[in-house]
Amino acid sequence: MIAIDQLIRSRRKTIALIITREGSLVVRAPLRASRAQIESVVAEKAAWIRTRQAEMLARPKPAALEFKNGASFPYMGRLHSFLFSTKAPARLALREGVFQLSPASAQQAGKYFLAWYKRQARIVLDERVKFHASRLGLVPAALRISSARTRWGSCSSRGTLSFTWRLVLAPLAVIDYVVVHELVHLEIKNHSSTFWQRVQAAYPETSPARRWLKENSRIGEEFEPAGK
Repeated sequence: MIAIDQLIRSRRKTIALIITREGSLVVRAPLRASRAQIESVVAEKAAWIRTRQAEMLARPKPAALEFKNGASFPYMGRLHSFLFSTKAPARLALREGVFQLSPASAQQAGKYFLAWYKRQARIVLDERVKFHASRLGLVPAALRISSARTRWGSCSSRGTLSFTWRLVLAPLAVIDYVVVHELVHLEIKNHSSTFWQRVQAAYPETSPARRWLKENSRIGEEFEPAGK
């Protein structure tokens, strides 16, 4: 029998299985789902769970961050070079395509990068949600930026859209796909064929975006090490 490492109950309608990068099994279940129902789903998906756990544990750990002149860091699908400059502000700034930081802030460079990415995620995702929501005639209840490591985005039963800050590292076309995906969940709460047809109609570039997300599933992990 496969052990459930974490069980999260909410107002969702279906049971979801998530394998974390550490190989743990997280189950998201409806409030009224019985333990027997949950364990039945886990047993049914046992082969898939073991395969995904093995894949996660076999993946190499992200390389340690190294902040030095000439290093490069991602943003909006591009790598931007990094420079310590006495003319740069104490907090991180992106100027003319170059990340700049004062040498006096070198010891906290990782902290400043993470804070900068989160601020930008709020700005970029707020704009893209407003754009696509207007285009599709949908109205989310709220927008939330999270530090999720296993999900790019989600839509709550109350209509709140949540996106991991890591999404701002992706190209705009990928960001738009995830935004449209979660907006469609305001209408269709599952991943049925009807849902995918609606997403495809609303965003034809779905396939390449999904491929990018799969190939870059660990991007940004090094900024928030496991256990922090």
